[in-house]
Amino acid sequence: MSTSRSSVMSLSGTLQQRPRWQRGVVVVDSELGDAIGPIYARRYFSPQAKEEAEALVAHIIAVYRERLGALSWMAPATKAEAVAKLNALYVGVGYGENWRDYSGYQVKPDDIFRQPLAGPVVLLPDNVARIGRPVNRKEWSMTPQTVNAVNLPLQNALNFPAAILQPPFYDPAAPAAANYGAIGAIIGHEISHTSIRRAAPSTPRGACAIGGHRRISRTSEPRQQKLAAQYDTYKPFPDLSVNGKQTLAEDIADVAGVSAAYDGYHAALKGNSAPVEHGFTGDQQFFIAFGQNWALKSRPAALREQVMTDSHAPGSTVRTPYAMSTHGMRPLPFRPDRPSILPRRIGFASGRSTPLKT
Repeated sequence: MSTSRSSVMSLSGTLQQRPRWQRGVVVVDSELGDAIGPIYARRYFSPQAKEEAEALVAHIIAVYRERLGALSWMAPATKAEAVAKLNALYVGVGYGENWRDYSGYQVKPDDIFRQPLAGPVVLLPDNVARIGRPVNRKEWSMTPQTVNAVNLPLQNALNFPAAILQPPFYDPAAPAAANYGAIGAIIGHEISHTSIRRAAPSTPRGACAIGGHRRISRTSEPRQQKLAAQYDTYKPFPDLSVNGKQTLAEDIADVAGVSAAYDGYHAALKGNSAPVEHGFTGDQQFFIAFGQNWALKSRPAALREQVMTDSHAPGSTVRTPYAMSTHGMRPLPFRPDRPSILPRRIGFASGRSTPLKT
């Protein structure tokens, strides 16, 4: 085993490599992602699920538009810029409108060292042809089988792949409260990057624009400092705290995202009482689903590495407790020597072994 690989495994606490078949799947996915994508989408993401997920996204965007209008600390001119960006936002749900062409791709089983170059070589002509052309804001940066979501500030776009629109994040058969608490908070998280912080230095079409970002930074700086200071107090380990400044952008998105999803859920009720499921009220269902989003298993060494290097605060130790506390909910105590204990998913099963990065 190489020294570099050994060092990485030591830092993360990994005891052994993944099985060869799993590593093989990763290689095929990285080389031919858009060839696998249509197969995955047809099998696991129905047109009805796509339509319903798009409606959920549109609803949360509408909630954000209202929340932007109500911000007391944002100047009218900056609000207008933020709303213009929100109105021009492209949101891709499930999969892109076009697939990459791999017709020239050749597989050579006896040439494993040069085989990884085959994919980039096939795609090179298309990449070169884009030089000098307008940016395609609808181009995806993730494949449908990727369990993640992303904000693309230079395109003013969001991608929500089909794989994250699956249980435990989203289920068309689950109660609305569960879907708003789970995928709704993730959708809200990504939208917030567009309207508040990460994507603020760009225009509705994705070009860079610094003025609005400076105005937002000046007016929101005291609030950001308070949030960072609060996150500094969270200690996944007795001798290690979260770095609030390091995780600030993602922490803002977490707070804004779950708040918008919560408002969206209550707006969706249209004044009606929330249905009780398994003895849980609508709000309880919402936050149970949100908490289950961040329930994961992590080796202590990997968790330490994340706290020290990642721009995201650890999920089950920080992201869930903070968001729940801001809405008057009491999270269960966390111990790093055992997994989080949360009620089972309302409507569908849960569980994830690797952290989600949004």
